[in-house]
Amino acid sequence: MESIQKQEQFKKDRLFVLPDYMAKELEDHALTRTLYVQDIGYFSQAKYHHRERKEGCEAHIFILCADGEGWIEIEGGRPIQLMARQLYVIPAGKSHRYGASERKPWSIYWFHLQGSDARELIGAYNLDDGALQLPISTYTRVIELFDQCYGLLAGKTYSRLMHIHVSQLMRALISCAGLESSHSQSDQKRESYFAEAVRYMTERLAETITLADLASHLGLSKPYLTYLFNKEAGFPPIDYFLRMKMQRASQLLDTTNLSVKEIAAAVGLFDPYYFSRLFKKMTGCSPTRYRSIQKG
Repeated sequence: MESIQKQEQFKKDRLFVLPDYMAKELEDHALTRTLYVQDIGYFSQAKYHHRERKEGCEAHIFILCADGEGWIEIEGGRPIQLMARQLYVIPAGKSHRYGASERKPWSIYWFHLQGSDARELIGAYNLDDGALQLPISTYTRVIELFDQCYGLLAGKTYSRLMHIHVSQLMRALISCAGLESSHSQSDQKRESYFAEAVRYMTERLAETITLADLASHLGLSKPYLTYLFNKEAGFPPIDYFLRMKMQRASQLLDTTNLSVKEIAAAVGLFDPYYFSRLFKKMTGCSPTRYRSIQKG
């Protein structure tokens, strides 16, 4: 059951709720079933705004505070204050309550998303890890995308092509918030280490380096360095380094007349047979075959 408390008049309210039959169509369509907007709206200075869903919501709820203040409580936990330019995501299925501050009621942009891609995007950008403070530039871009989505939904509710477009805009909105939002100091430090590691490896593509070499250069332990690369890139450091070598080899195959043996040496792999096996393993085809494929 959903408990709703709201005063009759919200200034400058906007609200769109997807009709049930249209939701069924979007669930059945290949380009929208993994992500579509169920509800979307804007409430201005919503003094009496309050929601309680003891069983949670079937959709993922995004709340972006424009100004004022409010609070959110997840699964009976401690209430979290939400302030201007902060985004909060309530994952589907989690019991929750939220409402506006009586002293300084919030204005909020909000939307509900359905589909497996919504869950994957939230996880990829850690958007369910508490309130996210958006820089002004990011906040402005997110609102622009929100306004586009709302305008299309409110104006062309029954257009399947429009819903496909809104689905793509929502992916951009979530990615924008996730990529450009402010990070914790530990996040920034981790990203700084990763950037320096990539710079170090880029300058040594024609050489051989070890995990110990890289760890020593960064002043990190080998286990932490491995964790860092798995977190930031999805690969261990040396695996990532070999992929960088294969990327450089691909460029040389495309832009020079160097032999496979010469290209192997140029990326620090002096056994051309090993180089060819590694190249095929990582790209799916041999160096000779890769060179023969027309590109562009």
